[in-house]
Amino acid sequence: MGMLKEFRSFIMKGNVLDLAVAVVIGAAFKSVVTSFVKDVLMPPIGLFLGDTDFSNLKLVLKQGSEAIMSGGEVIQLAVSEVAISYGMFTNTIIDFLIIAFVIFMIIRGYNKLQRKKEEAPAPPPEPSKEEVLLTEIRDILKELNK
Repeated sequence: MGMLKEFRSFIMKGNVLDLAVAVVIGAAFKSVVTSFVKDVLMPPIGLFLGDTDFSNLKLVLKQGSEAIMSGGEVIQLAVSEVAISYGMFTNTIIDFLIIAFVIFMIIRGYNKLQRKKEEAPAPPPEPSKEEVLLTEIRDILKELNK
């Protein structure tokens, strides 16, 4: 039972919960960026480059072929095309760069905020007990000398 309590304590720590939320939001953000690149950013770039759809760009290493049938008998099996899909890779690189830039901007803003907190003047320290006592004695002596 001790290990279960320890595990529950570990899971309920703020860092683990923050990490779980960050992973979920990060996954959602990635799908938004992927859609932005694929559906918004790449079509105009493809149009500018001569009606090119980047997702279809590939270097075919070996052509595929369909199956050849004679009646119900297969004479030759279908062969899949072997290709390097550099257009999809380009889209993925652009996704990565956008996500990396956004994360960089978030970290940069966080670091600036941390620096401002560090640069803020610290409140003056509380006077020690001796200083408080000496101040009281001084005040009493001033009252007596009046």
